[in-house]
Amino acid sequence: MEEQFTENMARVVLYWIPLGAGGALTVRVSGRVYESVQALLEHRRALDLYHTALQIDVGGDHWIVENAWPSPDDDIASRGVVSVGPVWSRRLERFRLFRYEVRCWRDGIISDVEEAVTARTLGGDAEEARHLLALVRTVPVHAWGRKPSRGGEMWNSNSVISYLLAISGFPAAECRPPDGGRAPGWDTGIRVAGGLTERQRRMRTAPNEEPGRSPPRISGMGQSALPDRTYASPTRGREES
Repeated sequence: MEEQFTENMARVVLYWIPLGAGGALTVRVSGRVYESVQALLEHRRALDLYHTALQIDVGGDHWIVENAWPSPDDDIASRGVVSVGPVWSRRLERFRLFRYEVRCWRDGIISDVEEAVTARTLGGDAEEARHLLALVRTVPVHAWGRKPSRGGEMWNSNSVISYLLAISGFPAAECRPPDGGRAPGWDTGIRVAGGLTERQRRMRTAPNEEPGRSPPRISGMGQSALPDRTYASPTRGREES
């Protein structure tokens, strides 16, 4: 029987999903090549690679927070996109193939969630869950595949999720991938969050705008590149009319 959530109930679930799950052969193969090279350089055995996504159920609403690349089309409102960033180089961001999306998707789906190896419930407080949702659009959009100034490894989808958890007060550092696996970029997001100044942290933990009530951020491209859309608000649980 499906659990019924009241206004004060919530659930934040972190999924660990094998890289390339859901039939993404190119992603799976490139991930294995990357890990094989890294393992050789670090004199260790190759490990299974994972990517992460969040499911947030709060009150009567269901949200998915994830990072996706490439951006499939220009209908970004249909999948809850709140930010768009460059892949590898900001000069290439004008091309959709070199853009990634940060999504906060009401009633959304994680396409490969059925292949998740583990799912960890991180909290059940409605205020904390809404706070996390409100912070999604404050996640920095560093270049995917490049090392940010405070990160030890490349910035990627795992960095987005770990950064968001860390900045919103969830125990990101205690969350580790399944045995025999690793999540490239996870520690990078935590390190970037930990390097924020107190002023930067206050700005991110008390955003002036609710994430679903204004257009997505597109790094370096300007708001003129965005379609005119209406977005659902995670903190209010309804669409703006």
